[in-house]
Amino acid sequence: MKVILTEDVKSLGKKGEIVEVSDGYARNFILKKKKGVEANSKNLNDLKLKKANEDKIAQEQYEAAVELGKKIESGQIEVSIKTGEGGKAFGSIASKEIATEVKAQMGLDVDKKKVQLKDAIKTLGTHTVPVKLHPKVTVDLKVIVTEEA
Repeated sequence: MKVILTEDVKSLGKKGEIVEVSDGYARNFILKKKKGVEANSKNLNDLKLKKANEDKIAQEQYEAAVELGKKIESGQIEVSIKTGEGGKAFGSIASKEIATEVKAQMGLDVDKKKVQLKDAIKTLGTHTVPVKLHPKVTVDLKVIVTEEA
């Protein structure tokens, strides 16, 4: 019997896949526990429409990420930190501060988890910070660190 899986089933397949299983396994496990539905023409058509809709949404998200990426790359943010004698910085700038400053200075929403900062910034000057907006879109943000007056 052919079955369309509605959720991942270990050692059988992933959600949305069409798999061939024995009639008893389908009736007593897959269908009974609502882990899948019978692969009839109506359900196959529903699956096709659902996949088309998901593809469309994924494309829209990608295009939005590209657009946001262009805005981020074209701008820059300025952050100031306290410094002591000899220009030694007290504290550091982490991804949370960068995300907050992007919102304040550029008016763009960027999640702090998307800021790919390897180590916190502890020096004055200009730094390039990668921001991963989408699995296929990573842009560089220019961060200028200045001395707090």
